[in-house]
Amino acid sequence: MKNKVIDGHLHIEAFYGEEGCFIDSFEKYRNEAGIANYNICAIPCLTGNANEISSAANNIQCAFYKLAHPDVFVHACLEHFAKEIPETIDEGFDYVTQYKELMEIGFDGIKMLEGKPTYHKRIGKNLLHPELMRFYAEVENDNTHIVFHVNDPETFWDPNEVSEEHKNIGWFYGDGTFATHDELYSQAEAVLEAFPNAAITLAHFYFCGDTPEKLQALLDKYPNLCVDITPGTEMYNSFEAKHDFYRDFFEKNSKRILVGTDGAHPLPARFPIWCMDRLYRFIATSDVVSAFDDKPLTGLALSEEASANILYKNFERRVSAQAKPINKDALKAYINKYLPTITAENTLAEINKLIEKYL
Repeated sequence: MKNKVIDGHLHIEAFYGEEGCFIDSFEKYRNEAGIANYNICAIPCLTGNANEISSAANNIQCAFYKLAHPDVFVHACLEHFAKEIPETIDEGFDYVTQYKELMEIGFDGIKMLEGKPTYHKRIGKNLLHPELMRFYAEVENDNTHIVFHVNDPETFWDPNEVSEEHKNIGWFYGDGTFATHDELYSQAEAVLEAFPNAAITLAHFYFCGDTPEKLQALLDKYPNLCVDITPGTEMYNSFEAKHDFYRDFFEKNSKRILVGTDGAHPLPARFPIWCMDRLYRFIATSDVVSAFDDKPLTGLALSEEASANILYKNFERRVSAQAKPINKDALKAYINKYLPTITAENTLAEINKLIEKYL
């Protein structure tokens, strides 16, 4: 790659995978793809489910990853507690308190999945919940970066359009138990209206590949708002179908777009290596490649300035050119506070190994 690249959107979803322990999971990707750096986004889960890593545990993983690789960026997530946890757990665990703890540890920003239909349903909180509104106010005041996943492709609400693959993983939302596509947009845009200067990056192009005029209106209205072009593959089909339009769109909005792959451990490094190759060539070259769903993708061949903005400069402007260091004392305090809320025995055992090695 001729241009510097920062992958702003990666995840850790397990302790071990095909390529071993998570602690080095993206270094093979960095080295083989030739990217300069990357950002790992913690994934919100519900503590109390013994079959998954909790939000707090995922935050702890990300913090230890940065201890092992101090130049890497990490974004934390908020913890929402399952019903199995006693009600008293809420005292001292409000979102503003959590946010301040995470920033003291040395996280570089916040990842929110609260606008994804499945998670929105599970936590049972509107995006305009009073506790969340207090959190947004703190984040806006601090100019802390949020990667915010809101909605999913509109076809996921239509039983005749959603694929069997997406149905099988629980991404069909048209049974009446999920917020509607319009409701989620309405809630998110009310957040933007209330906090117009918040440093929010809407993930996955805000699922507006077929409605770029909607996204353009938001970018025009909120000067601090950005989007990333982390797949969702459906957006790239839209980009290909309207190639000339989108070349102009990307050039015009080049200071408002970030890049990411959505690579996730325990999946092997070959996916983000392949994905970033496609994204880079889409942005910086005129190459025609076989990309998502084996469909062709024609590069936009953006200007050098626009390419650099999207590939790394926008991330550095919104987050930093240099990752924050981990405050070990703050991390120890966080672990001591949240460890009793983690119920999965294997997760506890792995965290204790990390404590022994790094703290």
